[in-house]
Amino acid sequence: MFPSQIYANISFFQPPAFLMIGIPGMEAVHGWISIPFSMYTVALSGNCLILLAVRRTPSLHQPMYYFLSMLALTDVGLTLSTLPTTLAVLWFDRRLISFNVCLIQMFFLHSCSVVESSVLLAMSFDRFVAISNPLRYAAVLTNNVIIRIGLAIVAHATMSLFPLPFLLKRLNFCPDKLLLSHSFCFHADVMKRACADITVNIIYGLYVVLSMVDVDSLLIVLSYTLILHTMMGLTSPQEHLCALNTCVSRILAVLVFYIPAIGVSMIHHFGRHLPHIIHALVAYMYLVVPPVLNPIIYSVTSKPIREAMLKVLRVTGQS
Repeated sequence: MFPSQIYANISFFQPPAFLMIGIPGMEAVHGWISIPFSMYTVALSGNCLILLAVRRTPSLHQPMYYFLSMLALTDVGLTLSTLPTTLAVLWFDRRLISFNVCLIQMFFLHSCSVVESSVLLAMSFDRFVAISNPLRYAAVLTNNVIIRIGLAIVAHATMSLFPLPFLLKRLNFCPDKLLLSHSFCFHADVMKRACADITVNIIYGLYVVLSMVDVDSLLIVLSYTLILHTMMGLTSPQEHLCALNTCVSRILAVLVFYIPAIGVSMIHHFGRHLPHIIHALVAYMYLVVPPVLNPIIYSVTSKPIREAMLKVLRVTGQS
């Protein structure tokens, strides 16, 4: 597609486009493989249903459900950031993605991941305040405070990831290394296509992971440890059960997000000898599984959310 001999005498080469692959070694059955990607539909419909349920149910206009709405909105963004290119590759065998579009997709993909991590941290803080100091819960987490937290999360993710596309645009790329490993653009994957020193990109990528995602995960663990300590001080078994029920869904959401994220990180750093299909499948799990499972988790573990979602479905079916 981009013969290296054409660009042999060019000192600085920035590709007009990259070539994406789907599931390596299984290109002939991509149409069948894409059937499980109906999960994209499940992810979008489930998270949009949560957003509608919270919006249309006045009793859910509370901090904990506002944070759940933030999580659902982030999952919608994460799903939409990879849906077009993934289905284009698997269904229509359209593999080219322009360089600038690739950078835009990469920015939104990583931004949504960072936002989701921060929202999960905010949800753990919400439960800590609710359980440790229930009398001041409404006074601490007012609507203005929740709006400020949401804006701070988005601003932090945007400013932290804004340099990534520009760090890639300064690189000289190899004309014969323009085949991406996935049907979407990862920063780690794109920077490896460069014929230049990528030390700055590696360091900045590690900085983003360590300063945001790893710090978020440590603070989440700390929050739930403090919550557990507080729960041990409750005297009534009914209070124990009530506090535990409010935390179960959030802990499951944390596990659903961080386990695939850790898997992707481990694969990229220590799994270079593994078959490429393993890399691809782990990456798809990281991007698709959390948006699919989060609505299921909350509809099963939270009776108010389940009833509100069913009410929205009934109203929609009657209209």
